[in-house]
Amino acid sequence: MKRDVLIKFGNKVREQRLLLGLSQEELAGRAGVHRTYVGMIERAEKNITLTNVEKIAKALKLSIDEITKM
Repeated sequence: MKRDVLIKFGNKVREQRLLLGLSQEELAGRAGVHRTYVGMIERAEKNITLTNVEKIAKALKLSIDEITKM
């Protein structure tokens, strides 16, 4: 169950990143996180904190509500 949420969230991040034409490195720069962290989120390897959800959402021009809708 926990892993399913991480997979869905990671897919949402990847989908939106690609829609915006951003590389993982560009997204990381906008969000203020390390580039490898973005890859780990997209591959569901990290249980992301709420603080970082907000950073990623803002960098993807989404609200927390939009990025967490699955």
